[in-house]
Amino acid sequence: MSPISDLAPDTRPLPLPRPMTAAGTPRRVGVEVEFSGLTEEQVAGILTEVLGGRAHEQRPGRWLVEDSRLGGFEVYLDSRPLEALHHDGLGNHIRDLARAVVPVEIVSDPLQVDDLAPLDEAMAALREAGAEGTGAGMLSGFGLHFNPEVVSLDFADVAPVLTAHALIEDHLRRRTGIDLARRLMTWVDPYPRTLVDRLAARDAPADMTALMDTYLRLAPTRNHGLDMMCIFAEIDRPRVARSMDMELISPRPTYHWRLPDCRIDEPDWSLALEWNRWVLVEQVAENPDLLERLKEAWRDHRASLTSIRADWAWRSGGLLEGAGL
Repeated sequence: MSPISDLAPDTRPLPLPRPMTAAGTPRRVGVEVEFSGLTEEQVAGILTEVLGGRAHEQRPGRWLVEDSRLGGFEVYLDSRPLEALHHDGLGNHIRDLARAVVPVEIVSDPLQVDDLAPLDEAMAALREAGAEGTGAGMLSGFGLHFNPEVVSLDFADVAPVLTAHALIEDHLRRRTGIDLARRLMTWVDPYPRTLVDRLAARDAPADMTALMDTYLRLAPTRNHGLDMMCIFAEIDRPRVARSMDMELISPRPTYHWRLPDCRIDEPDWSLALEWNRWVLVEQVAENPDLLERLKEAWRDHRASLTSIRADWAWRSGGLLEGAGL
């Protein structure tokens, strides 16, 4: 396994353009990684080998890693029904069968951005031990999620990030490619173009209430790359609850960025490589002139006789390249 210091620069985690919260504390990020090929016990053991700490089984199929140099991790097979079946004496058998299509998931405590480098060492060890990503099979729809802490919950800090993501999402999807297994599943849907229209409009939502109402009306699902429901529920839970089932929504001051693929078994893949795509979103959000150019270009794109996503992916990518991003 190559040490992180030997990796190419674009596989090192970039800092956020605004690394501190409005309260003056370093922004942190939670990480969720889905893959197959290893049992939960094996994964927990590898994490402790690389990062230290101790592992124990909290309940069948759910392991905890505690006191590692990066804090704590949960490791479990990502399927709630299996936990219920365990009480009927069927859980262990069905759990073994389910591993072919149900991912093992690692969920970290909130990390410093620099912690993504040593966590990548653990990802490399998991790959060497046989971890398999999205490309392992037609039904292996495994993903990677980042949960970056917001600068603040103010409209002025949140709206540009949402708008930037909406405007460059097609570019990001073109650059990364999306495995067929994830294309066939609903939780990787791009934002509807009607939402992008409103965010890019000259009379775009001008306060948080209008922004939330627009999002809840035009994209009332968690099945998008940038899931805003956790943030919006943190700001105004009753408003979100009027449109959404709150059972699976945890209000918290973080973006929930859901990458459609986990390519842990590919030697050139890294958490840092994927994280740096999020940094690009925030770099665009922090560049008001570029954001306005993207909005204007989107309006022009939508006014054309044909306005397909592939055309916009190339056009927005050209604007980013022209801005040196």
